[in-house]
Amino acid sequence: MNVLAFIDVKDGKPIGTSLELLTAAKEIGETADAILVGEGLEEAAQAAAKCGAGKVSVVEAEGLLTEEALSSILAQAAEAYDLLLLSATTLGKTITPQVAGKLGAGSANDVIKVSVEDGKVKVLRPVYSGNLQQELAIKTDKAVVSVRGGSYDKPQEEGAAAPVEKLDLAAEEDALRSKIVDVIAEAGETVNLEDAKVVVCGGRGMGTKEDFESLCGALADVLGGVVGASRPVIDSEWISRTRQVGQSGKIISPDLYIGCGISGASQHVSGMRDSKYIIAINKDEEAPIFEIANLGIVGDVKKVIPILVEEIKKRKESEG
Repeated sequence: MNVLAFIDVKDGKPIGTSLELLTAAKEIGETADAILVGEGLEEAAQAAAKCGAGKVSVVEAEGLLTEEALSSILAQAAEAYDLLLLSATTLGKTITPQVAGKLGAGSANDVIKVSVEDGKVKVLRPVYSGNLQQELAIKTDKAVVSVRGGSYDKPQEEGAAAPVEKLDLAAEEDALRSKIVDVIAEAGETVNLEDAKVVVCGGRGMGTKEDFESLCGALADVLGGVVGASRPVIDSEWISRTRQVGQSGKIISPDLYIGCGISGASQHVSGMRDSKYIIAINKDEEAPIFEIANLGIVGDVKKVIPILVEEIKKRKESEG
């Protein structure tokens, strides 16, 4: 089975969850080729080339691409492949069905496992906020699949790099009905929650915007992490919607997740339950989040977080 992986790029570097697609291909016994689309991709292409791709193709495209234009380019590149893999970011989940439609292929979004049986692609995907898992078989000759970040390990860079080539592809005319004139980024939008190793998430239990910003921010800073939030915090406009963790936000799988004043509603839990280590701080000992936490702290977040911050600072100072 021929596999192509779309490597998404942010600030000139490949998004970590995109590189995980190369591991997904290896686990079904294939070496995926990689494709990157945009401008200034030299560093990102070399990173993908060293992470186990069969070959790396670069499509130079100046300016800001619409989803339609990107879908058109990927569909053309994927014509020679049986399976196209994308990362299940907001962009990936949006263009997966668009590319599939252009290819006449079956598709599946936000899967956690990809396999091949009798030459056909099978996938496993969480449903009902992750409480159940659904197995699907894609019966078309081609398949387009987006894979949830953290479902596979990020590959290690290898000694020998795969060859890098340029592809002369452009969006077809029917994909140029609109164009992006400008992008105005919200403050903090450069933060990539999906790639963060440590995420400190605040919930309604933080009480006020000021406490959320100061306490969660201080804990994230001392741990070298980033701040995320549950939906009630987003709805209260305490922080940008780009920081939302959950079913309707970002799906994350950091090495360490700390939930502060978060009860553990299924909508939020479905976005962070794959975190490698979960710490929950909540004054309600019956809060559902304690059921999935590796470590639970029953207490007032406004008292617990300052103590944690001070202790972590002391530990860092003693270690040098």
